Amino acid sequence: MEKKVLYINACARSESRTDRIARALLERLGGLQEEVKLAEMDLQPLSEERLNRRTWLIEEADYTDAMFDLARQFQQADEIVIAAPYWDLSFPAILKLYLENIYVTGLVSEYTETGRPHGLCLAGKLWYVTTAGGPYLPDFSYQYLHTLAAEYFGIPETELICAEMLDVEGFDADNLVAQQIGQIQKRKLL
Repeated sequence: MEKKVLYINACARSESRTDRIARALLERLGGLQEEVKLAEMDLQPLSEERLNRRTWLIEEADYTDAMFDLARQFQQADEIVIAAPYWDLSFPAILKLYLENIYVTGLVSEYTETGRPHGLCLAGKLWYVTTAGGPYLPDFSYQYLHTLAAEYFGIPETELICAEMLDVEGFDADNLVAQQIGQIQKRKLL
């Protein structure tokens, strides 16, 4: 059976350097690929009304509602690639909205009798692809996603792919992106 690769594209620009690197990775990964273009979605924060409805559906163990489509898609992927540029020491807000909408207890995570989270996602690996105009600090982007993946989603492996210093005078952005793509093309992927 062909592996299912979910591509979560949090790039707003049509000529995104982050997206170019991510697509090189997707080409190497192969498999059946599904893309979620966050900039084209009407994702909403959980208002009181939506939160109450979601809570009721979870309590009823009714995960068939369209409200849970993205969570089911995320939970069932074999590998996940997230592409998000480095904005304001983190990632675009649309990615946080996506995570808020997919974090559904009973689909992507559950809690044990001792109150510890236990992930329910099938993915063996989550790849995080980013680009930064200056130096990249992973604390509030990759590290956050790494913790979610490992401790809450049950995804055992995460990997960061990053091209940085792209907008700093004296650095050749096109060359740095090409180098990162070249490294991906040479990689041995399982």
